[in-house]
Amino acid sequence: MPAASKNSPALLIAAISGRSLAAAARRAGYRPLVADLFGDSDTVALADRTARLPGSIRDGIDGEKIAGALAGLAQDEEPIALIYGSGFERRPDVIDTLAKTFRIAGNSAATIRAVKDPAGLSRLCWDLGIRHPAIRFSPPLQQEGWLTKLGGGAGGSHVRPAGAPLEDGYYYQKFVEGCSISALFLAQAGSARIVGFSRQWSSPSQSSPFRYGGAVRLMRFDREKKAEIACWLDRLTKRTGLVGLCSADFIDGPEGLHLIEINPRPGATLDIFDTEDAPLLAAHLNAVRGDEITVPTYRGTRASAIAYAPYAMSRFPDVAWPSMTADHQNPGSALSADDPVCTVLAEARSAAAAERAVKRRVNEMAEHWKESFQ
Repeated sequence: MPAASKNSPALLIAAISGRSLAAAARRAGYRPLVADLFGDSDTVALADRTARLPGSIRDGIDGEKIAGALAGLAQDEEPIALIYGSGFERRPDVIDTLAKTFRIAGNSAATIRAVKDPAGLSRLCWDLGIRHPAIRFSPPLQQEGWLTKLGGGAGGSHVRPAGAPLEDGYYYQKFVEGCSISALFLAQAGSARIVGFSRQWSSPSQSSPFRYGGAVRLMRFDREKKAEIACWLDRLTKRTGLVGLCSADFIDGPEGLHLIEINPRPGATLDIFDTEDAPLLAAHLNAVRGDEITVPTYRGTRASAIAYAPYAMSRFPDVAWPSMTADHQNPGSALSADDPVCTVLAEARSAAAAERAVKRRVNEMAEHWKESFQ
């Protein structure tokens, strides 16, 4: 990874977790100034400066205090832009506020509202001829086969089978059987250029049966399905004004492809697609500016997965982390059961081999924690 010099331009990053964006910024030759909820050791090592954002994973980023935190992080510099990651889908008004002070390199609050409002996305898909699961805001007569989801939620932890009374901000979505597929794409001038596809899986817990587990970059994807997704993403990009690096999640099942959601910012698969040869944040900034963009090509494949705490830990120890891990918890941290402990990575010649390898490594890490904390 190229080390940005002191003279390299600074790039502001704000997200629930900013480590992957900080690494991508370094690969693109920028000095990352990172504000996130964790301030883990990896992020501190990658960033020129860091700041802890007020908020929590459950409640999101505190929109009242973020502008001041970012201004303090920038100090007397003028970063070329602010790139935001996860944490803003439920509060697009915060993007409106930040845009008054910072140059936002990403989607506007209006675009976020267009693709993250459940009812709005459902209407868009109907208008554009895109298959999308049925949604509703009142209880279905038969709740079996329905899910409850939080509008603007991320990571899968908010998704549950329907049954309990609907909480504020949640809605019902029809369950669709199939495999979870994500398309990473660069949006510019009303068209979408697909970077690649990944297959995702869940890591169920007792309270979160659809919690995000990991993803593997696919070396091949069905040509007809790729063409259908490309057509859908072009239509959505043209209608909503999407720009820059985004992703779209689909279910690929017996009833064909269904679009589940649009993530209007760099997301969870950045780790498995970003490379030093073709840094995606450089392409993201070019797409936002309207400059020429180049879609990278890949050899082999890469997978990433989240390792979660199996039980509460009052004081996380100083662990000798193995290679191909990231997002390490800081020593002394107090963790609740099911909190993320680290990200695990694996590389292989095929997607199946990479997925097997990363899942095996997650299990090996869990055994290590069992020995260390009991």
